[in-house]
Amino acid sequence: MSVLLMRLAGPLQSWGSSSRFARRGTEIAPTKSGVIGLLAAARGVRRTEPLTDLLGLEFGVRLDQPGQIQRDFQTARSLDGRRSAPLTYRFYLSDAAFLVAVSGDRELLRGLAEALDRPAFPLYLGRRSCPPVGPISLGIEDATLDDALTRWPWLAAEWYRRRAARTVRLEIIRDARPGEPVTETVPDEPVSFDPAHREHTWRSVLRRHVDVTNDLAERAGVAEHDPLSLLGG
Repeated sequence: MSVLLMRLAGPLQSWGSSSRFARRGTEIAPTKSGVIGLLAAARGVRRTEPLTDLLGLEFGVRLDQPGQIQRDFQTARSLDGRRSAPLTYRFYLSDAAFLVAVSGDRELLRGLAEALDRPAFPLYLGRRSCPPVGPISLGIEDATLDDALTRWPWLAAEWYRRRAARTVRLEIIRDARPGEPVTETVPDEPVSFDPAHREHTWRSVLRRHVDVTNDLAERAGVAEHDPLSLLGG
């Protein structure tokens, strides 16, 4: 079993799965549709072309640095200034970092890793206004998707880790397998990105957690303060 690991981090990200009309929301973590779209862009697959082997990838994400939801209020007018476009609300995740894993055929994953290093089209984190920071590909691991998401080192920024507790619980969201309990279903399984008939279907997901030790916690190595010790014995 082989797994391609990716780090998705940047000042802003936005991963919508049910945005409509003037309100463009974001999920709390990268969607499968968004990540498949990113991989397709790296390979140079156009929106009108079939996604073929990308649709068979197993997908999972670990929320290493969840970030904060930000709202952007936008207005627009026509070039001649006579007509106003509808007011829109767009939501983003700021200062977030995620560990993303896709599992599948090793040769396919190797090609995807190479494409991420030399993408055919520009890559972005959900929207074109959200470029990634640093390399995306972390390489290929010979492991199960669960093991990779559990054992890979924590990707949070140093400033974030210094503010966190000594033990941090990270959420993992992955494809639910046949026979497993389903936490929820989400409409982000891509079928086609063709603008003429864009199509998604429902995906069953499983949510779980993993605990990591934070060696950079501010209180690490500091003795606990006991105010009652001032009373003496």
